[in-house]
Order: sequence, then C-alpha cells, then structure tokens
Amino acid sequence: MSITVKFFASIREKIGKAEDIVESDKVSQVSEVWSLCAAQPKPANLLAAVNQEYVTWEHPVRDGDEVAFFPPVTGG
Repeated sequence: MSITVKFFASIREKIGKAEDIVESDKVSQVSEVWSLCAAQPKPANLLAAVNQEYVTWEHPVRDGDEVAFFPPVTGG
C-alpha cells in the first residue's frame, strides 16, 4: 500500500518536510500514518484530511490515499 502524506504550515516546519510517502500494508488508519511519518507526539489541535476531506484519527486509509496534516485554520 502506498499513501501520500502532506504536512502544512507550522506542522511542516515542526516535522521538517512537506511531503512523505508511506509504503506499508500495516497502516489502517490516519493515526498510524502520523505515527510512522512524524516520529513525535501528535499536537492536541492537529487536523487531518483524507483525499481533501476532514476526517477523524480513526478514519481508515487505503492504497492511493492522500493524507494531510495541518493546524487549525483561523481567519481574520
């Protein structure tokens, strides 16, 4: 299974990369993708999306999915 992972804004700066690829048949949900790519605890307010739709951390992932992590969006 291959999953494209994208990091945005301050999360990208903390992780030190904008994108990664997860190649594993042992990943079944968003939280596991974070654990494999980030190598650090998940920030309390971190948001996730799969294929450009907001999801929970338990949301399943499938081969070919794009998973994105980003801080809450604020306006002004």
